[in-house]
Amino acid sequence: MVNLIILALLRQRPMHGYEIQQIIQTNRMDEWANLLSGSIYYALNKLEQKGLVRTEAEERTGARLRKIYAITETGEILFLELVRESLKMMPHSPKSDFVVGLNWIEMIPKDEALSLLQQNMKQVEDKLAQFHYGKEVKAAYSLSPFGEASFDNAIAQLELDLAFLRRVFNLLNQSSP
Repeated sequence: MVNLIILALLRQRPMHGYEIQQIIQTNRMDEWANLLSGSIYYALNKLEQKGLVRTEAEERTGARLRKIYAITETGEILFLELVRESLKMMPHSPKSDFVVGLNWIEMIPKDEALSLLQQNMKQVEDKLAQFHYGKEVKAAYSLSPFGEASFDNAIAQLELDLAFLRRVFNLLNQSSP
């Protein structure tokens, strides 16, 4: 995923790693792309070693030397392959650490389990509010139909997760101690 995002951003224009990181954070891509900022620099180095990006220039800022990267023709080819591969993937995976742990929920004290489920519901509610707000903000600046579909899908998924958590909470709350 990180390679796809970096190559997509470099298709817009050459930029340095910090700029890529700022765009990712400003657009909150790290919220939905499972992307760590430290992985950006690692990926840039690997992409450069493989000839998928090249150093177009270097600029000095104080004692630091920043490389400005540009995508290569080989990088363009990989970018399109990564887009094609991502479009064949399921939007959401039914695999879940939560579901694994749920198999043994009755092994911990009921009050503790209920408290953990409440924390989880609050987390999902907060994330849901973030996505609603993010959709509003993006729509004010220009949100493509694909972007809107992505927001709507994430919101629907979070609503399903919240309904699932409430169901589990109610089942546990109704069970005997």
